[in-house]
Amino acid sequence: MPDAFEVNPWEVKGLVDYERLVTQFGTQKIDEPLHRKLLSYGKAPAALRRKFWYSHRDLNFALQEFDRKQGFFLYTGRAPSGPMHIGHILPFTLAKWFQDVFGVNLYIEIPDDEKFFAKQGLSLEQIDQWVKDDILDIIAVGFDPNKTFIFQDREFIKQMYTPACRIAKRINGNLAKAVFGFNDGTNIGHLFYPALQIVPCFFEKKRCVIPAAIDQDPYWRIARDLAGGFGFPKPAQIHSKFVVPLTGMEGKMSSSEAHHAILLSDSPAEVKEKVTKHAFSGGRTTLAEHRKLGGNPDVDVAFQWLQAFLEEDDAVVKKLYADYKSGKLLSGEMKQVLIDKLNGFLGRHQKARAQAAKLVDKFKYSGKLAKRMWDFSDMANR
Repeated sequence: MPDAFEVNPWEVKGLVDYERLVTQFGTQKIDEPLHRKLLSYGKAPAALRRKFWYSHRDLNFALQEFDRKQGFFLYTGRAPSGPMHIGHILPFTLAKWFQDVFGVNLYIEIPDDEKFFAKQGLSLEQIDQWVKDDILDIIAVGFDPNKTFIFQDREFIKQMYTPACRIAKRINGNLAKAVFGFNDGTNIGHLFYPALQIVPCFFEKKRCVIPAAIDQDPYWRIARDLAGGFGFPKPAQIHSKFVVPLTGMEGKMSSSEAHHAILLSDSPAEVKEKVTKHAFSGGRTTLAEHRKLGGNPDVDVAFQWLQAFLEEDDAVVKKLYADYKSGKLLSGEMKQVLIDKLNGFLGRHQKARAQAAKLVDKFKYSGKLAKRMWDFSDMANR
């Protein structure tokens, strides 16, 4: 099928039909009333305002519970297997908005086991190096260190293992195969791992809210089925679309592909070269044709990134769209707008990252929330 696509926690292929994915996964689109309610709590990032975050499960209940002073908590994560790119940072920027606006605790899982099980040829030693780098990039987002706990599975496993056992016993092989696509060739570490990703959904007795790309939804389907049996509310989610690669509208950005991604560590020169040479254009073949017929911003990667999350000003996005479609704005000019925005964003991020090393201990061990989690004697009863 020409319109076939595949989405699972480890791979995204093809041109994703997000409407069909909502039906396929059984989630709900963020409708206008819920969208307006979200935006009413405080100025939201562009990605939320423009519905790049587009799907959810029970987010409306989490907001109602907040309004009733019951509150909620946040949980998201990052599986280390290489350098972080700009797409990886989006769940963290939304989590920061939630933390700032709602004043809630945030738990960030670093599953330093999952990619070892899932990817061939990736050693634990390589993963350990990426863990250090990724944590610095996460801290650079600007979270409250007293309301944020960053933890690694292999380090925090003593606290997690008992609840993971209770979770794993309730997930049989048929369910795991149906939800995750596991087969007889899947190693047993990978089969067990979902139990560990589910554990943080129950770190607090309040409802958990998880910002993540929609490919991670299979984990939360199982978590929601198990929650009631453990005496917890079903975890809520808010799902994002995928940041498309530089090369076009199919699949999602990958840092393992040299020309697919803008890395958080890229220099201005690297950004310029990647965007200039590899960003797929919606422009016409010739200048005269582009001026006459206009370009197609709906397939132009530079515009798609600007619209999705990089350009905060809605009026600017609207003008870029109109000028490109009319032929007034050329593809090279659109790319230059993107280059400038990327370099501004990366410059600020890299400056914050340079200061992050001195905060690692507080986020992992000595901050108020971190200390509570390391001393959490009730964890075994979760």
